[in-house]
Amino acid sequence: MLSINITFFNGLYEYFNAVLINEVDEDGNSVELGGEFLLEPNDHFNNLSVNLSLSVVQVPTNMYNKGDASCFYLDIQNMKWSLWIWQYFGSAKGFFRQYPGVKWHPDEHGVIAFDCRNRKWYIQAATSPKDVVILVDVSGSMKGLRLTIARQTVASILDTLGDDDFFNIIAYNQEIHYVEPCLNGTLVQADSTNKDHFKEHLVKLFAKGIGLLGNALTEAFTILNEINQTGRGSSCSQAIMLITDGATQMYDDVFAKYNWPERKVRIFPYLIGRESAFADNLKWMACANKGYFSQISTLADVQENVMRYLHVMSRPKVIDHEHDTVWTEAYVDSAVSINHDMLCVDFTVCVPPQKNQGILLGVVGTDIPIQELMKTIPKHKLGIHGYAFAITNNGYILTHPDLRPLVRNDILFWAHIQPDIRIMISNTT
Repeated sequence: MLSINITFFNGLYEYFNAVLINEVDEDGNSVELGGEFLLEPNDHFNNLSVNLSLSVVQVPTNMYNKGDASCFYLDIQNMKWSLWIWQYFGSAKGFFRQYPGVKWHPDEHGVIAFDCRNRKWYIQAATSPKDVVILVDVSGSMKGLRLTIARQTVASILDTLGDDDFFNIIAYNQEIHYVEPCLNGTLVQADSTNKDHFKEHLVKLFAKGIGLLGNALTEAFTILNEINQTGRGSSCSQAIMLITDGATQMYDDVFAKYNWPERKVRIFPYLIGRESAFADNLKWMACANKGYFSQISTLADVQENVMRYLHVMSRPKVIDHEHDTVWTEAYVDSAVSINHDMLCVDFTVCVPPQKNQGILLGVVGTDIPIQELMKTIPKHKLGIHGYAFAITNNGYILTHPDLRPLVRNDILFWAHIQPDIRIMISNTT
């Protein structure tokens, strides 16, 4: 049996930064948070150079390197290496602790874009499935940099959605404009194909006219209500993401008609720009509808401000002390962006650790190769011509004797292999 003891603690403390280990300054001294870190090749970890005694912490580029991090100590005394490979903890603040310790390498620009809070294993464990309508203000006041920031904000919100979520994007001025006109009045599954499709359409947004937010809110509530009644969405949480440079009123009449007193739909306003003349109205909308208000002044502010809504969406799990074990979809493991030549297919099991105050600490998980799951199949029960295969509740094929994983540009494709035929059946990242 697996025995893992996890101890959580908060505050300022020293740790090994995965990028800085074994780095020295001009005088030959170890850099701060670096230090000597023994790395030895290990065939159990794809022959990567790792440290089986220590873990490392990866810090997102937009985070302060010595900030207040919530991390953990992982006791792996009784680990069965034949079943478990990488273990890790993703903090709600963006710090990512990984065992065994391994060195990370930035890209050619010196940047590591990896943020654990954007990964499927984190999102699926931290929040319940959700239906989301994203409203984007494209009135004349949103011209220039504001519209650029708005587009990036929408893209970042999409990155936080997983295969169990459903969404749509509506742009509004004096009229309602669906970003994808073919999908009026409905929600689509937030798989990688749909999200990429909508991101491509964001460049078609142009600012003009006046913004009638009341009409947009009415449309969003109508969609969510119909989806909820027909059971075509997630049948769980619902939210409206509002991206605008201001609101001239509070639209309490709309909320009273569609959302009060139950307040089943949370409102998350994102105020674009440095001005805060209408911030009070947007703050009131968030508080009156169990949401959260954020102001985004620059492109650099987008990522961290978008992430804050996840803390709010996770509160029901935290308050109810739910520690659900979540199995993600299969994904390509590129050794956590360390060595892109090492590709395999893994699952992740995640459990969200929590505080009593209703604040999510983060998500802890481990990778489980599909090959290990296959070993649990009772082959003696299959018969001479029988075989086992697995399909997820989202329609992804996990394993089949005639399927082979193919990787193109870090995207996983499942292919049906025949002597002269290769048919693409489904894909996921």
